[in-house]
Amino acid sequence: MASTSVDETDEDASILQFPREFENAETLMLSEVHTLLEYRKSQNESEEEEQELSETFLKTLAYTQRFSKFKNRETITAVRQLLMSKRLHKFELATLANLCPDSPEEASSLIPSLLGRFQEEDLRQILDDITTKRSFQY
Repeated sequence: MASTSVDETDEDASILQFPREFENAETLMLSEVHTLLEYRKSQNESEEEEQELSETFLKTLAYTQRFSKFKNRETITAVRQLLMSKRLHKFELATLANLCPDSPEEASSLIPSLLGRFQEEDLRQILDDITTKRSFQY
């Protein structure tokens, strides 16, 4: 019987355990993905021979437009810098920025890895800072 090599470690985001392929990968906020897709779309539109964008591209663009929390480059950069200055894992950073939870309880419920790593007041301050940056973007 042939033996297959099975990785003994399972993926578990609640304890920040991810497959090896993701060790060196960077995470992006939906707002950053939206910016990149809009740039690609504008590049395509400015070309002499405009290519038809795929259905997947257009659906992804629509999704990121709908769910992006931050609308301009300055706010996106400010939020990323704020979250990078904390002791957050890159998964936690992107998830907090994408979901923008209202309370530490909601954040810990949605992102279990935050439990025990942050005091409630520290987490509340991070969320308040995100909310402040989000409210000043318009």
